[in-house]
Amino acid sequence: MARSFWFLGSNFHSNMASRAASYLRIPVFQRGFASVVKDLKYFDSHEWINVEGNSATVGITNHAQDYLGDVVYVETLEVGPPVSQGSSFVVVESVNATSDIYCPTFWKVVEVN
Repeated sequence: MARSFWFLGSNFHSNMASRAASYLRIPVFQRGFASVVKDLKYFDSHEWINVEGNSATVGITNHAQDYLGDVVYVETLEVGPPVSQGSSFVVVESVNATSDIYCPTFWKVVEVN
């Protein structure tokens, strides 16, 4: 009888998977998060922010980029007016979907690229 084990999370689960694998002679694969950059702060809505002094850069995660696919249009706010936390400040249209990008904190747009 073939069995497969899927374990996520803590070291306990990882150790149990390794023991089960050695007993049943099956390989165990553990997922690493190599795409996480140390200095970025990530949010549940797939945005990230990188704060450098008095300014910050905002982007979307690789997962969000993969979901969107090829981008065909991006609508951004004008430079100047303040943006409140949680409000949409960029709209991205792609071949797969249209998605809002939300402001992770209160700020003022000083440059758009």
